[in-house]
Amino acid sequence: MKLKAAELDTRLAALPGWSLQDGKIHREYEFKDFAGAIGFMTMAALKIETLDHHPEWANVYNRVSVDLVTHSAGGITMKDLALAAVLEQVAQRFA
Repeated sequence: MKLKAAELDTRLAALPGWSLQDGKIHREYEFKDFAGAIGFMTMAALKIETLDHHPEWANVYNRVSVDLVTHSAGGITMKDLALAAVLEQVAQRFA
């Protein structure tokens, strides 16, 4: 179920670095180098598969840009916030 704006604002406040951008939740990660960025994506991919909810993401050298939205719901859902939390946990391992 698509989240209402007030609930989304409250939940995003608990995810530092994440913001609402073009109808998706967005985050830019920066790592020490390319290996750190790819390591993050690889480790995250293993966890993402278990959630069966996949991000829109891109890598340029040491940066990874992530956008999350539940296309089938037409907006942001709890699945997106759960995936954002998983990505935060993985990113901490590469900080």
